[in-house]
Amino acid sequence: MSALLANKPLLGPLVGLNVWTFAMEFLLYKRRIPALSKYNVTFDPATVKKQKAEKLPAFVQWPADNFNNLLEQPTQFYAVLLGLSFLDVKDKRTVGVAWTYVGLRMLHSIIHVSTNNPSIRFPVFAASSLALLGLTAQAAWMLIF
Repeated sequence: MSALLANKPLLGPLVGLNVWTFAMEFLLYKRRIPALSKYNVTFDPATVKKQKAEKLPAFVQWPADNFNNLLEQPTQFYAVLLGLSFLDVKDKRTVGVAWTYVGLRMLHSIIHVSTNNPSIRFPVFAASSLALLGLTAQAAWMLIF
């Protein structure tokens, strides 16, 4: 383990989720590029995004939707982890919660791009939100007290 990661262990989950986001972007293109020609989707500027998306099957769209999800709530995660790192937080519980958030987001992605079953996907999302809430509450507590 690098000296920086030993001193700032919350940077591990931060970078880990970023790497996962790039993996989902790769999957997005892996599914989408072949589907564009297969389903005769053109790049006519007069065609709106929704019309192009309607030509593609849901299975092709799921990685794009998940990639967009990974650019929404996780931005709070990145900010909170940077704040906690700045506050020099490095206890095992906090690092564990941060890695739990990353693992839950990865599981959420896998569900999203494979079955996209909301009855399975939502509880995983909710659990990740609780982990993020805990991290945020810890940062707020440290700033107040």
